[in-house]
Amino acid sequence: MPEVFATGFLVGFLEWACIKAINPHLDWPKEQTVGTHIDLSHEAGTPPGLEVTARVELTAVEGRRLVFAVGARDERDLISRGTHERFVIDKARFDAKMRDKRRP
Repeated sequence: MPEVFATGFLVGFLEWACIKAINPHLDWPKEQTVGTHIDLSHEAGTPPGLEVTARVELTAVEGRRLVFAVGARDERDLISRGTHERFVIDKARFDAKMRDKRRP
């Protein structure tokens, strides 16, 4: 594999930027968000040593559904753009559903 900022890490980086942007507006830790959809381009490679910056903007709120426009740049190029969708959850209720799902 070439030595570049991998697409999987880019996805996580942009998702984390959305989480950090929205958390101050939630009743955290009771309310949290989960990612449900991501649609990204990865338009340019970024070699080790270059700084990558994320830009996220909340563009729609539909009930518990949040839609973000996302993008990333390195020091030279636009490297990614797209959208990311998250849903606001009640953490205790979500955890209970996950415990139930683990049961045989």
